[in-house]
Amino acid sequence: MLLDLSEDVQEIIKDELDRFLYLMKVKEASDIDIGGAGCNSKVWYRVYGDKKPDLELGSYSLDETDILLLNILTKKDQEFLFANRFVDFSYAIVINDTRLRFRATCYFELNHLSINMRLIPSEIRPLTSLGFHPEVLKLLSLKFVDRGLVLITGITGSGKSTTLDAIIDANNRNADAHIVIISNPVEYVHDSIRSIVRHREVGRDVLSFKAGTIQSLRQDPDIIVLGEVRDPDTIATVLEVADSGHKVFTTLHTSSTTESIDRILGETAPLEQTRIRERLADVLVCVISQKLVPSLDDKLILAKEVLVATPAVKTAIRNNNTDEIYQLIYQSGQIGMITMEQDLVNLLRSKKISYQEAYSHANYKKRFEDLVRYYKQ
Repeated sequence: MLLDLSEDVQEIIKDELDRFLYLMKVKEASDIDIGGAGCNSKVWYRVYGDKKPDLELGSYSLDETDILLLNILTKKDQEFLFANRFVDFSYAIVINDTRLRFRATCYFELNHLSINMRLIPSEIRPLTSLGFHPEVLKLLSLKFVDRGLVLITGITGSGKSTTLDAIIDANNRNADAHIVIISNPVEYVHDSIRSIVRHREVGRDVLSFKAGTIQSLRQDPDIIVLGEVRDPDTIATVLEVADSGHKVFTTLHTSSTTESIDRILGETAPLEQTRIRERLADVLVCVISQKLVPSLDDKLILAKEVLVATPAVKTAIRNNNTDEIYQLIYQSGQIGMITMEQDLVNLLRSKKISYQEAYSHANYKKRFEDLVRYYKQ
């Protein structure tokens, strides 16, 4: 269908989509959804957690949105889309001297195309602004800890990428090193400052996360960053790389620090679990589990749980007693550990979030309520 359109017409179609994307910056939206029956002919934006249609942008038929979306895909992306029924890619626009980058996934819904695009922040928040304890900041820095595994975890939309980019930026500004980032797709592009920073996109520059991780070992890296680990082979490879004397940062889709450890062990074959448990205990440095909570000023604020791999935590992992870890976090605030419930109560007492939001985002409701009652005494 697109082959029948002139280049001028294709450019006009692209400009229309780019206009929708530029409005994300104006509206302070994090995501946009277009196409498919679910969008009901409208363009939808997520602003501070709420997703709503923009009634001022008019209506678009399914055929119109199919053309709109196909028009921005490369031939290779189109081939992947039709073969796999989805495709992930990055996209950039320049409007009014403003450059914006997006992470996109295009997929089929009832035989028509749909897309979600997430705006990648154009500026990185300083790591020191995210509220981590000074001892935790040392664990995240190559200057203080030059090997081991750091996990950034949370559900989709919890700000993992923002935190990971802040960590990369802090090391880039403070360490003379080589940082290799393997992502799908590449989101924020870091300029090399004190460190060499290389970006490798899965599917374009490297075939898989596992392949990129193994290849990076021959590239003299100090820090290896993986956008996500999803399968047992990649998990095992990441643990081996961290054990070989490199510092590795990666993300997991889990909602607590203990769930992250259980997830890694649960993805492992039973016969391999003892070995993986020992290696995880050896290399783990820190786990950060986070959520974005609606604040009283109608924005979003970071709530986090932080686990530091102390000797007691490592012993609990080796002995498969992960149920002990929550209490270890609760009792170790002096070295930067904090449970999600403790951090939510802190935000509540600081009058930054409501009780309802704090309770809703607590992993353990009873423990949260007990903490609230304790501070009321």
